Amino acid sequence: MTQTNRRSFLRQSACALATFAAPMILPRRVFGANDRIAIAAIGVRNQGAGNVKRFLAAGADIVGICDVDSKVAADGVAIVAEKGPSPKTYGDYRRLLEEKGIDAVVITTPDHWHAKMTIEACAAGKDVYCEKPLSLTIAEGRRMVNAAREHKRIVQTGSQQRSSKEFWQACMLVRNGFIGDVKEVIVGIPDPNHPGSIGPVEPVPAELNYDMWLGPAPMKPYHSKRVHYNFRFWWDYSGGQMTNFGAHHLDIAQWGLGMDNSGPVAVEGTAEFHPQMFHEVTEKCRLVYTYANGIRMTLGQGQSDIKDGTVFVGTKGTVTVNRGKLVTHPVDLAKTPLDAAALTQLYRSTDHTKNFLDCMQSRELPICDVEIGHRSATVCHLGNFVARLGRPIKWDPITESCPGDAEAQAMTDRVYRSPWV
Repeated sequence: MTQTNRRSFLRQSACALATFAAPMILPRRVFGANDRIAIAAIGVRNQGAGNVKRFLAAGADIVGICDVDSKVAADGVAIVAEKGPSPKTYGDYRRLLEEKGIDAVVITTPDHWHAKMTIEACAAGKDVYCEKPLSLTIAEGRRMVNAAREHKRIVQTGSQQRSSKEFWQACMLVRNGFIGDVKEVIVGIPDPNHPGSIGPVEPVPAELNYDMWLGPAPMKPYHSKRVHYNFRFWWDYSGGQMTNFGAHHLDIAQWGLGMDNSGPVAVEGTAEFHPQMFHEVTEKCRLVYTYANGIRMTLGQGQSDIKDGTVFVGTKGTVTVNRGKLVTHPVDLAKTPLDAAALTQLYRSTDHTKNFLDCMQSRELPICDVEIGHRSATVCHLGNFVARLGRPIKWDPITESCPGDAEAQAMTDRVYRSPWV
């Protein structure tokens, strides 16, 4: 962008941010100064258990635990019971949503459940903290945004890098032109860490309601290497590291580019898959996203020249950021004061969980609002379209469609298994 266009872009971004973050959401109930927020957790294994601990530490009351695996649910109850009263246990999230005393739900399930649970929680008058990636499909993500707006709910996406100082600092430097005009962005994601061949069909463990675990996904024989953590390596439930870590690093790229309400217009590249198909998602890929302003973003997986994280390349310098790491060129750029009133000030949060709880009370949109989570997930999904189709695609971020491409357009949504709709 020219310097004049860049200044205009920054002014427009600041105005858009002011509108985007304005208080607009009605509360489910009015919170007093000493009120404790009642939270229920849906999915409490791995990251789900971590979320329970984080919400307890932030001062919320965990009053409900829901999991389709009874052993996992019992472990979740035990975490809460160490701090206070034992929560009520549920095997079906729909029973939990019927409870009037629950203010919000934390959804840490496999990705294929995110949309339905979030939409129904919003309709039930509950705010939502939903783990990233926000959706399994692009159309689901838009329905989630619509539900949040229709029911006036606070919905935070669990892309917690937005609440870490180094990522805020990196995007502040980029958005305020300290590296000049952005010419290129480079994003690296990890290799898949699937445990290997799934082997023969296994009996379903007694503690797992496998039919409920599948929910709207197609019925498939049970394999332990498809469920729990391993869901992320199968298209029925997730999108691999593209949507796992891509939902982090591509999200930061979108933030730095000022594209929280938009996205690229074209994607191309190549991908490789496991030769024995031990899992379905990408083993390696090199994709190039092009934005309407001409900026190109390269995403690499398994590429020797691309490290994990996000790199912004400008005409006057570079910013490289990953968890706990910020590297700039020139080196002194990292020491730049960023509190000047003349700068475009990006949304600042130092605690992702606390930000959600604070926004439940203030009714302002959180730092990774559902619209932001949807747009970042969309970038991930588009990358998987190209990987799976083996050819370039066009994307219209305004209509959220693949113009003139019926095959790619069909991938923006999915059919639910009956009786789920």
